[in-house]
Amino acid sequence: MPTQASSEPEQASPWWVYLVQCRDGTFYTGITTDLQRRLRQHNGELVGGARYTRPRRPVTLVYQEACRDRSHAGQREAIVRKLSRLRKQALATQNRSE
Repeated sequence: MPTQASSEPEQASPWWVYLVQCRDGTFYTGITTDLQRRLRQHNGELVGGARYTRPRRPVTLVYQEACRDRSHAGQREAIVRKLSRLRKQALATQNRSE
């Protein structure tokens, strides 16, 4: 019996907005399709990572949010970046309690 092709497009990798806390207590916000790879890059285990996080290692993932596509992730990243330090701490605390 032949299989029928799906009429729905294949799901692309989900995009994530993430917040890491650096050793010095500062926060870094970014987007990615692979959280574990990106965290390893920020911590120097893989090539890559942001210039900002290199002297502030190790970093710890404290918040992540799934987004439907890259555009939405970029928009959400801009919003999170503009949050005050206290609001970012609240996101991190909320994420730990879930």
